[in-house]
Amino acid sequence: MNTNYTGLLGILHLALVVWAAVSILGSGATQGQKVLWILLVLIFPVIGLIIWFLAGPKKT
Repeated sequence: MNTNYTGLLGILHLALVVWAAVSILGSGATQGQKVLWILLVLIFPVIGLIIWFLAGPKKT
């Protein structure tokens, strides 16, 4: 894979993680749940984002 595409994918992934973290922090979940969701997204980047998108806390 060309390094230009790799860099673009990295930037896209970073943007998605930041967006997920902001959305999680703005949700109606408890503080403990927010911490667990953010850790899931950070520790398991791709799978964590998919799980968060499908089952994560929603804004109230």
